[in-house]
Amino acid sequence: MAGNALIDTGGILALLDRSDRWHTACNAAFRQLHLPLKTSEAVLTELFHLVGDNAREKRAAWKFVRSGAVTISPISDADFPELDSLMDRYRDRPMDFADATLVHIAERESLQLILTIDHDDFETYRIHGRRRFRIVPERRSA
Repeated sequence: MAGNALIDTGGILALLDRSDRWHTACNAAFRQLHLPLKTSEAVLTELFHLVGDNAREKRAAWKFVRSGAVTISPISDADFPELDSLMDRYRDRPMDFADATLVHIAERESLQLILTIDHDDFETYRIHGRRRFRIVPERRSA
């Protein structure tokens, strides 16, 4: 069974950084998931923005992305109205574009499981306005 979960920017960063307080929990959760995990171009944009110009971190990010552990679920112009609607619905958070793409992918591809450290947001977001995300690792794991 491939691709049964999503991965967010914070989850990727925690996997790559052994000094991150979430590293051990994310690594344990990651090993339990069916690869590749689905993500979006927006998540990778955030990842490489946050990694910045640090050559070692940039190499680690590229190694992870090219390892086959993740696959990009495409977002097209046809998805923009739904992304706009999601960002408007959660404007009090506010929902960023990368999170909107992940919620939209979850709805479109019937996914509920996400590897993220962003519990506050993903505990708030609902799939099709009703279903909760199943978040790994659990909040208490950190």
